[in-house]
Amino acid sequence: MGEDLLTRTIIGLAIDVHTALGPGLLESAYKECLFYKIDKAGFQVEKEKIMPLHFEDVRLDCGYRIDILVEDRLVLELKSIERLTDIHLAQTLTYMKLGGYRFGLLMNFNVLLLKDGIKRIVNGY
Repeated sequence: MGEDLLTRTIIGLAIDVHTALGPGLLESAYKECLFYKIDKAGFQVEKEKIMPLHFEDVRLDCGYRIDILVEDRLVLELKSIERLTDIHLAQTLTYMKLGGYRFGLLMNFNVLLLKDGIKRIVNGY
């Protein structure tokens, strides 16, 4: 499956979760439900994937974790906040860079329509 189709499919599953739950819950609730939906749809999915930082010749576990990683190539960073800011985009890009991932979705579930809370990210690093 190509990245565009994968991304659209995951966005559809996220919209299903948002439609069922609505805005206003904690990020962890959306994360668990979306993880469940992605797994149920038959995708390879990881939750809270640890992303070490490599500095000089040392691998450091600094506490970086990708919310959800789909098919070992699509990073999902989930939020449930008033609005997304540049720091949230930078956080997602950092995870993508640390893992060598090219595609990501930054999703804010605390919106009336989820499509208004999604940013698709392609990193050319």
